[in-house]
Amino acid sequence: MTEVRKKGTFKSPAMSKTTLAAIALAFLGISLVFGCAGPRLKDQVGFGIWAADNDLWDEAVFRWKKVLDQDPQSVAAHNNLAVAYEKKGLWEDARKEYEAALKVAPDNPWVKLNFKNFKDNLKPEKSDKKGKAAQDENK
Repeated sequence: MTEVRKKGTFKSPAMSKTTLAAIALAFLGISLVFGCAGPRLKDQVGFGIWAADNDLWDEAVFRWKKVLDQDPQSVAAHNNLAVAYEKKGLWEDARKEYEAALKVAPDNPWVKLNFKNFKDNLKPEKSDKKGKAAQDENK
């Protein structure tokens, strides 16, 4: 015989309210352990991008370092931090972050392109310095 239930009620002979509560708590606990870190880190990366877009490079650096404190393998945070260091003129720090990103994801096309551009942009400075040194020697 089919049982008619009132709207909004749930009746199952196999599961008691205690069992349902235990399942709900277990699900909540698993969600907290595995689910919260990801969105929070994504929020930090996103906020760092917003800060960079608004030329708030110190804030962007702070956010991406915060991500790396929790997830040292974050390719996005390493890459973005490298870009921020470039903008701030911190060339060696930028190089280290690009290398860290490539260590985690050696085939990432964005990191590879950014690192190539970084190295290409440094070449004129080095040749300028050599040229100036040669000019100074000839005087």
